[in-house]
Amino acid sequence: MSGAADLPVPEALERIKAIVGPKGFIADAADMAPYLSEERGLYHGAARLIIRPAATEEVAAVVRCCAAARIPVVPQGGNTGLVGAAVPPEEGNAVVLSLGRMNRVRAIDPVDFTITVEAGCVLADVQRAAAEVDRLFPLSLGAEGSCQIGGNLSTNAGGIAVLRYGNARDLTLGLEVVLPDGQVWDGLRALRKDNTGYDLKQLFIGSEGTLGIITAATLKLFPRPREVETAFLALARVEDAMTLFAWARKASGDQLTAFELIPRLGLEIAMRHTPGVGDPISRPARWYVLLEISSSQTEGGLRPALEAFLAEAMEEGLVQDGVVARSGEQAQALWRIREGMVEGQKHEGGSIKHDVSVPVSKVADFILQATAAVEALLPGIRPLAFGHVGDGNVHFNLSQPKGAETRVFLARWAEFNRLVHDLVRGFGGSISAEHGIGRLKREELVRCKSALELELMRKLKRALDPQGLMNPGKVLAP
Repeated sequence: MSGAADLPVPEALERIKAIVGPKGFIADAADMAPYLSEERGLYHGAARLIIRPAATEEVAAVVRCCAAARIPVVPQGGNTGLVGAAVPPEEGNAVVLSLGRMNRVRAIDPVDFTITVEAGCVLADVQRAAAEVDRLFPLSLGAEGSCQIGGNLSTNAGGIAVLRYGNARDLTLGLEVVLPDGQVWDGLRALRKDNTGYDLKQLFIGSEGTLGIITAATLKLFPRPREVETAFLALARVEDAMTLFAWARKASGDQLTAFELIPRLGLEIAMRHTPGVGDPISRPARWYVLLEISSSQTEGGLRPALEAFLAEAMEEGLVQDGVVARSGEQAQALWRIREGMVEGQKHEGGSIKHDVSVPVSKVADFILQATAAVEALLPGIRPLAFGHVGDGNVHFNLSQPKGAETRVFLARWAEFNRLVHDLVRGFGGSISAEHGIGRLKREELVRCKSALELELMRKLKRALDPQGLMNPGKVLAP
């Protein structure tokens, strides 16, 4: 940023307060605090003001004031991200623009299978609105009770149903975006086919608020599942998981909704820290798969197909043992293992996390090589490899050795990142499958992207945000 501002900062802040009204800003230090840090405590920032607009027109007017005064703007949704993308810089020269008050469902069309919502809508509320008209919005993740759809889109969120329905990018038909100069791009189209040049919405999905502020979106809906079957399967080897995945896709008529890999350590963590979670299979195994198939038909024949598939998989030695849920309650109990594993890590000491993806056929090879590498670097480390491996996404988390000092372990975060990410690159993978780059991975991005890719990204940033005011310091290193 260079040159003099057209509007003094104090005057700009007063104008902003007038635009949003008394309910639209927070200036008290104590009340601002929750907006200035993220869940894991890795980043703590400062801000001139927390702004909570109630309409797109207010967002646009606020952004115009900020542009005139050269005030950086940090868009924020539910602040549930894991890479520091929604935390303002420590310098305190930015404002945080929180979208939580913009939470209306603007339109829903069950015939068109679309829903148009504002960016501040909580994901679970979008799911409920779809269910009320007998439709499904399939984006689903652990933070769905507090994360907001604008944040989901800005990070191109994934979740447990990507295998069947795709990630946030695949679920979006149109966007409304406030640009860095305060103009509003109305791209809220519900068209399935629109071949009229550049697909502008894709610039903003996954850009983490660095190119503009998503204020509303038109999203795809789907028929609600009428028949759902859930199974928890024990495997002797992680190498068998992806063969099992391919078999499951074929046997289910490609109606596989979820395919989650869980190691024995993950099950043990869930049992230790989540009330009511037990081992659903009497004989311990090294690996497990939580599998779900679904159909929009009431008599889709899923149960016989699943049982025949499991019988064949056990006969061939791919599956050691398994349990099929006999009710919705039993299915929920199996899913609590997956949820409890994630939450339980917080009680196991320090955890160094990696959200990576590799080609589906290489998932097992990556897990084996990465596990051997980190164990060689730090004996006693507890690798926890799990995730939506049907789409190649592995959450390769590293829990500290028992008895280790958390601070000392976490100080090696960059060292383990480099080791794991280099392996990911060797497999032709990505260092961020669904969590984004934010601040946490921006230096790693420089190592993992080609010079040409980085320059193209910088050109986009300069073209749309020449003053560099939109979420500065995120995604692209200064």
